Amino acid sequence: TRAGLGSDVLTMNPGLRTVTSPYPDGEEYVAMPALRMDVALIHLNRADAAGNGQYLGPDPYFDDLYSMAADRCYLSCEEVVPTERLSEAPFQSLLVRRMYVTGVIETPRGAHFTSCVPDYDRDEEFQRQYAAAAKEPGTWSRFEETYLHGDEGAYQAAVSAAAGTGSRSA
Repeated sequence: TRAGLGSDVLTMNPGLRTVTSPYPDGEEYVAMPALRMDVALIHLNRADAAGNGQYLGPDPYFDDLYSMAADRCYLSCEEVVPTERLSEAPFQSLLVRRMYVTGVIETPRGAHFTSCVPDYDRDEEFQRQYAAAAKEPGTWSRFEETYLHGDEGAYQAAVSAAAGTGSRSA
């Protein structure tokens, strides 16, 4: 990366080095050792029980890269399906290979409040509530009590209840 060149980044981080590009431009870059993740948690539309993961939306994000960069990867998905169902969508939608996945769990709406298109879009109102709650300790305590003190089922029930009333105040 060019980030850090001409600054004290290299002075303050003696483990970083500069390298010269092997290409004709000969440009200098900052290099650092790869960061290895202990665990990656990813969410896709569908997966089979073996860990082959499929996205069905327009953007594959970086889930495949996270799965390969981690010592262990756990894949949650909207639906666990028989392997044969993975052929219902184009081959390139098979984003994550089972060899990189440690475990699979079906977790409908498991990417909430972000999106898992085409299953659901971002919950912008919930995100606004989350951001507002994070600014105030008292508001955060109510948000935490409402949404974060239970298991996944309790969280989803609280989100549904808030959406059903037309109000999301915690």
